[in-house]
Amino acid sequence: MRKALYRIPEAMVLLSMSRTVIYEQIKAGRLRVVREGRAVRVSAAAIADYVALLERESMAGAA
Repeated sequence: MRKALYRIPEAMVLLSMSRTVIYEQIKAGRLRVVREGRAVRVSAAAIADYVALLERESMAGAA
């Protein structure tokens, strides 16, 4: 069963990105997060949307 929410270190592994890059993408609004108090989580849907965004940008750059 897939998780619904991932901690930042788990998102780092899933996206093969550093903590710094993950937080930069969050700050830029490119990667959505859920906040519960001090806890920051990334939803599975937000990860999928972010990957789709990267794919669209890659295709646009190749054209």
